[in-house]
Parts: sequence; structure tokens; C-alpha cells
Amino acid sequence: MAEKVTVLLVDDHALVRRGFRRILEDEPRITVVGEASDGAEAVRMARDLEPRVVVMDCAMPLMNGFCATREIVRTRPDIAVLMLSMHSEEAWIRQAIEAGARGYILKNAIDLDLASAIRLVAAGERVIDPPLASESTTTGGKNCNLSPRELEVLQLIVDGWSTKEIADQLGLSVNTVGAHRSNIMRELGIHKTAELVVYAIRKRLVNIP
Repeated sequence: MAEKVTVLLVDDHALVRRGFRRILEDEPRITVVGEASDGAEAVRMARDLEPRVVVMDCAMPLMNGFCATREIVRTRPDIAVLMLSMHSEEAWIRQAIEAGARGYILKNAIDLDLASAIRLVAAGERVIDPPLASESTTTGGKNCNLSPRELEVLQLIVDGWSTKEIADQLGLSVNTVGAHRSNIMRELGIHKTAELVVYAIRKRLVNIP
């Protein structure tokens, strides 16, 4: 049997944490190892419990979910953070990605499949709530002038791979991958990686689970 995915639940509402725990108790390959009620506590518990996935609320007292995610990922990059939020605005998604979150899903979604999202981010995938990924808030723009190689590089960037990892995977030099990255951003008129990820997902330039 595959190793269980350990999870830390972070939300300032006890009823929300209890509800998520009950959902996950029915999953044989997922186990909840702890609960935190604010961002600062989440950072401490992530360090002590070393969960594979942290399910993180965005808006919390003392330290919000973005700051907590940034600190957790900085000290323990092997921990995957799945951000849960009530907000569907692109700015919130971008902040989550910039902080290092592997996923962003709406906690009030009718068809919320929390267990599936946890398993995906634990496996190294990036997860964006389907309605968020399909909603286009950007009009116009170039999205079909990238070469097959550039689209390949873009896919790996969205998947969270570093320039060196992409170079090793594709058998290219680091400088060549860097040039592809620059060309992609120039072609799309984007200057930050987080914005590139959101744009690529919403314009369906890449595949997501």
C-alpha cells in the first residue's frame, strides 16, 4: 500500500477544520496529523510535525495564509501547501502562487474534492480550482505564437520546475532554458513568474490535473 499522505489543517474556524477532518477521515491514504488556528501556529506545527501537505486558509489572524505559506516553503520546500479561499479574484491566486502554494481551491465550492486535491499536490502537481482556471479575466493578448519547445518549457514552469531542473529534463543548457523563459515572457507581455503561471492556466496554454 502506498505511504499515507500526512496533512496539517489550518483555519481559524474550528468548525471548518472539523468538517475537513471528517471528510478526510474516510480517506484510507490520508491522515490528519494536526490542526492550527492561525498562520503563526501553522508555521510552528509544520516544523514540528513535518506533514506532506498543509491545507491553508488565506485570511487568518496574527499571520495570514500567504505569509505562513511563504515561511513554510522557505524552511521546508518539501512540504506542499494547498491554499483554500473564499476569494476567486486573480490577485488572490497570484499571491498564493508567489508565496509558494502548490494549489488554490475554493473552500465553498459545491463539488469540492479536497482529498483529490491533496493527493495531487502531494504528488508534485499544481492544482487550480477548475472554475478559476477556466475563467478568463484577461482579454486579448498573444497566446498562440509560442513554439512547441517554448510551450514545453512553459508547462514545466507552471509545474513548478526550476530552470536547472527544466534544463536537465529537456537536455538543454541552463542558458538556453533561461532564453526560452525570457522569450515566453516577452511574447506574452508578462514580467513575473506568478503572473505567467496564472495566465498560462487561464488561457489553457498548459495542462493541469
